[in-house]
Amino acid sequence: MSIYVGNLSYEVAEDDLAAIFAEYGTVKRVQLPVDRETGRTRGFGFVEMSSDDEEAAAIEALDGAEWMGRDLKVNKARPREDKRSSGGWGGQRNNRRY
Repeated sequence: MSIYVGNLSYEVAEDDLAAIFAEYGTVKRVQLPVDRETGRTRGFGFVEMSSDDEEAAAIEALDGAEWMGRDLKVNKARPREDKRSSGGWGGQRNNRRY
């Protein structure tokens, strides 16, 4: 499972985020999604640590903490929801016959 980190400064880099979480254990992976149009980070990211205990310690310590002028929102990441519509008509639910 990974950790969701929200309300990040747009100036933060993956190395910065890894360094903060490394205080609570071994960081396996850091991901900062980038906006396709602007090329800047989107203000949130994901951190994966080597154990659930390390993740819990990091969440406990960092949720609500002030960092780079912002109050972090840190919690367990939820699985990504599939936002595609069901059905082949782009979500339209009309029953017209042609």
